[in-house]
Amino acid sequence: MHLLVLSALISSFLNINEGADWCYQSQDPCGSHCKGPDHWQDTENADKCAGSSQSPINIVTKRALLNDNLTPLQFKGYQDAFNSYIVNNGHSVKVDVSTRATVSGGNLLTVYKAVQFHLHWGKDGGPGSEHTVDGEQYPMEMHIVHMKQDYSSLPQALKDPTGVAVLGFFYEESPSSNRKYEPVINALKKIKQTGTNVTINIPSLNALLPPPKNMTNYFRYQGSLTTPGCTESVVWTVFEHPVPLSKGQLKAFSELKFKSGEPMVGTFRPVQPLNGRMVYRSASNVVLASAVLLTFSTSAAIGLSWSN
Repeated sequence: MHLLVLSALISSFLNINEGADWCYQSQDPCGSHCKGPDHWQDTENADKCAGSSQSPINIVTKRALLNDNLTPLQFKGYQDAFNSYIVNNGHSVKVDVSTRATVSGGNLLTVYKAVQFHLHWGKDGGPGSEHTVDGEQYPMEMHIVHMKQDYSSLPQALKDPTGVAVLGFFYEESPSSNRKYEPVINALKKIKQTGTNVTINIPSLNALLPPPKNMTNYFRYQGSLTTPGCTESVVWTVFEHPVPLSKGQLKAFSELKFKSGEPMVGTFRPVQPLNGRMVYRSASNVVLASAVLLTFSTSAAIGLSWSN
């Protein structure tokens, strides 16, 4: 009985800002049965979807400004295992983070505690990330949602212009399976229908992320939630290096079902205008680029020397 009550509470918590009358473009291409991304602002409590600081965006790497304050982020509790529920809420899959995991540093204003993570994907491993980089759309993207540690709920944090911090991670197709994702992939088979959930053991948040050496390169900008109500209270950190998953692992997400019974595919919002916002890049991006340039220049010089 306690598990059923807990399950209901979690499902309710994870469905914040998720009205029944909005959908993705893939669900209704003609726009006759539900309100797609172009009309999200017409749904209940979602007028912010027409705002000027919306997410996701296309990140143009050459225009991203170096910010020396964007140092490596500090993670605590990310190494801890935890039990939770994975939920098919009709728009995505979400997992409540039930451990004390926090992120700070990297020019974040304070410590943010992890609340939940969810994913956005395409069709059968095709393009499906929300953010794009130089116009490239990755197969999938994970968002780990955090709120300032002083707040007790996500709705409360969303009233603060910098109350929420979301970490975005891309995925790429790999020739081999990522064994660390087996708990998630196996759980998907049990939650194909909207409204279903199942218990899941997450070995750690770290297990789902790129290795530490690939976590220093990232982009930062101020934006919004990417689903209604599109509240513009999010400090976005989008990491450059993707997580590898096999073709089969990526396709497993497309076996989930929308409420209508149709395959849950194309669960991403199109990129939004920058409207004058600045996108910043971490110092590590420049260091890496400089190292590559130096290596190239040295090799070219040696080549010229040999040719003489």
